[in-house]
Amino acid sequence: MFNPFKKSYGSKELAQFDFLKGIKCFERLTNDELNLFLPLLYHRKYKKNEAVFFRNDPSQAIYLIQSGAVSLNLNRGGEFEVLTTATEAEAFGDNAFIPNTVRIYNAVVESEEADLIVLPQGNVLEIFEANQKIKAKILESLVEQYNEYTLKVFEAYKSSFGFFELKQAYSSDPS
Repeated sequence: MFNPFKKSYGSKELAQFDFLKGIKCFERLTNDELNLFLPLLYHRKYKKNEAVFFRNDPSQAIYLIQSGAVSLNLNRGGEFEVLTTATEAEAFGDNAFIPNTVRIYNAVVESEEADLIVLPQGNVLEIFEANQKIKAKILESLVEQYNEYTLKVFEAYKSSFGFFELKQAYSSDPS
């Protein structure tokens, strides 16, 4: 049945919805829910070797990659160990969905140029406060993603012949 009061969207908005739905944390949201985020998205161009953020910086935004590649890495003894490279239609810095967090890795542009969409944490938290259903959907997607990461850590641990103790990841005692 046709609903004359249902909001309709133009091709530009539909393309933005498709892009957002291709990113894990937004995959469960409807177009109407995604529409709340559109005015909050800021486009920014970065150049090769430009830092998006550093480890221990405050987590103030989520980044979505429209084009380019960003190295997510750790500085270990003057060397950078690449954890992964995030590319088109991927998000990084998603711990900004959690208030009062800091970055756990560095993010540095690897490609000649990267077009990123920046979603400020304050705006996300306002949407979460006003709409618990959106918050639940995004957090459910993030929990699935972190479960996949944990499984990969366990596999890496099993294949590392015990070069570290896995209990270190679960202990609140730093020693």
